[in-house]
Amino acid sequence: MQDFQTTIAKRISVSGAGVHSGAPVTLSFLPAAVNTGIVFNVIDSAGVRHPIKALVSEVGATDLSTKLANAEGITISTIEHVMAAIAGSGIDNMVLEIDGPEVPIFDGSSAAFLEAFDEAGLSQQSAKRRYIRILKPSRVESGASWAEFIPYEGTRYEVEIDFETPVIGRQKFAGDMDDAVFRKEISRARTFGFMRDVERLWAAGLALGSSLDNSLVIGDDNTVINPGGLRYPDEFVRHKTLDAIGDLSLAGAPFIGCFRSYRGGHRLNASAVRALLADPSAFEIIEMQHSGPVGASKAVSAASTV
Repeated sequence: MQDFQTTIAKRISVSGAGVHSGAPVTLSFLPAAVNTGIVFNVIDSAGVRHPIKALVSEVGATDLSTKLANAEGITISTIEHVMAAIAGSGIDNMVLEIDGPEVPIFDGSSAAFLEAFDEAGLSQQSAKRRYIRILKPSRVESGASWAEFIPYEGTRYEVEIDFETPVIGRQKFAGDMDDAVFRKEISRARTFGFMRDVERLWAAGLALGSSLDNSLVIGDDNTVINPGGLRYPDEFVRHKTLDAIGDLSLAGAPFIGCFRSYRGGHRLNASAVRALLADPSAFEIIEMQHSGPVGASKAVSAASTV
């Protein structure tokens, strides 16, 4: 686990299109000072920047993606893949300037964002990194779906999905998470959907930019119709894990504990974070302090909260 906060070493920009709007957008990543956190600056047509903090308190709609909104009513949608890349890279402080209302989808995974961060490089900062350490179980339920945080020495995800369609079925990802695991096992897993839903989504003004280039599509014959097929045998649950990593990063700090979910999604992920933060007895804020042999760290309490 990181002892110190991290930002990117230089500004870098990427351009693409939103999966729901289909509109072109440019997204720039900028270094930020310690304790800034992750902040979106949405640039309007007049060039005015509207800041939105990447925190669960700013989460609005969670249908098909995670959307943030500020007090002005300015929104930024489909943030989960870039937030997963930020969390998976161990970046604590960064400003994201964007000239549209939706983060570009690229190939439907976090891979393009990791490539941008690799090109920019990372810079260690002087302030200690803060963690949310889970002290006792915190659980939310919605029908047959549930999500919970439980104590664990490390950061672990156990995400299970259950779809009636046989090409997906019941899949589970379970493993400890760090930057290497995220990069190898999670980052390339793509968003997915069903061909039967396309016309309904188009009529609702959604998925206008969706294609086989940025989504795994399940056809009417219950097979994946993308050329080349799956990147992982269980790519569907790995993408749900990617979404969870992005959504849970909106707690404002990485967590030490285990996150478990069954048939979860963006709404349930946000509910789980809210429930955790609403119960001060369920967690504590700590900093990692290096001590002893190289590579050894211990946790110390931090006075401030997330």
